[in-house]
Amino acid sequence: MNDVILVLNAGSSSIKFSFFSGHPRPERTDALCHGECEGIGERLHFTAKTRGGAVLADEYPEGITHTDALSELLRWIGRHFRDHRLVATGHRVVHGGLHHISPVRIDAAIVEELRRLIPLAPLHQPHCLAAIVAVLKLNPQVPQFACFDTAFHCTQPEVAAAFALPRGLSAAGIRRYGFHGLSYEYIASVLPDVVGHAVAHLGSGASLCALHERRSVATTMGFSTLDGLPMSCRCGNLDPGVVLYLIEEKGMTADEVSDLLYHGSGLLGVSGISGDMRVLLASDRPSAIQAIALFVYRIKCELGSMAVALGGIDALVFTAGIGEHASEIRRLVCEGMAWLGLDLDHSANATGGPRITTPGSRISAWVIPTDEELMIARHVWTATRSNATNG
Repeated sequence: MNDVILVLNAGSSSIKFSFFSGHPRPERTDALCHGECEGIGERLHFTAKTRGGAVLADEYPEGITHTDALSELLRWIGRHFRDHRLVATGHRVVHGGLHHISPVRIDAAIVEELRRLIPLAPLHQPHCLAAIVAVLKLNPQVPQFACFDTAFHCTQPEVAAAFALPRGLSAAGIRRYGFHGLSYEYIASVLPDVVGHAVAHLGSGASLCALHERRSVATTMGFSTLDGLPMSCRCGNLDPGVVLYLIEEKGMTADEVSDLLYHGSGLLGVSGISGDMRVLLASDRPSAIQAIALFVYRIKCELGSMAVALGGIDALVFTAGIGEHASEIRRLVCEGMAWLGLDLDHSANATGGPRITTPGSRISAWVIPTDEELMIARHVWTATRSNATNG
């Protein structure tokens, strides 16, 4: 029997999964397949493909809940991987709070801790927990591990994490946490060998991270996933006075403001068209052009702050959906960084790199695909081997 790890990334309406065969050395972990259970809450659609893209499953199972989706997934794994033994499940968990700065084995106490963090990540944490609780019910004998997006940023200095609020609020956990940590951790593991990197994780959620010797020293997201760059439908950096104004002068409730900032702002709000960058880049409407310009402008401004945190940037890395696939966004950002010595190679950028700057450029720029699932699998393999050794 071959030992395997199941990696889950649960959202409100879907669960993405990857299935990894393993080896005691984490760098030898390989993906056997990946897929998604879509349509949670409506009609489930289960798909799975090999690493090479061959279709293994395309089904519409019964049920509508996270538990139904995971039940189908576990049954499918049992049918199609009879010579493999599932030894652990790893979950991407967005928020680990102040104390969880490394992967942790999940038990009832951990579930309750993560439940208390829901207000800090209301878009993500409830769905991570739904998947965890479902697997505890369906497959209780297999250990589960939580891997946290916030953990990678625990290396930031206190001055980068603190808000200028009363000390009691800081002690209560109101501080900058940072997110997309599993993506940044993977990128850090494959970076070119220079000291100071600025990494742009640009997807439907977007942030920047300053890495010094592959460790996080600053990032644009803070207490919540609303902060920093404008995103698909999230506002990004916002004067807190705007929230007070919406409540006091416009009569909006807290729930209405939350919905506006999380679901009705960002690229969608500015353009009035879509939160999908592909749609905006294909449009000639002035509002789409304005949304793109604002997105790029904020990236350039925040890259300046990353340069300050690092004392200078040696390399710029683009990753995630927009970062990996939108050459026009990369072009606009890089051309705006020419003052730092970045000289874009337009031909290399058009074809996706991996290096997209000229040989003489003082700052190199790269396109590096991220792999959060592989990062989780590495952590879980290490944890399972450690538990086996200590047990």
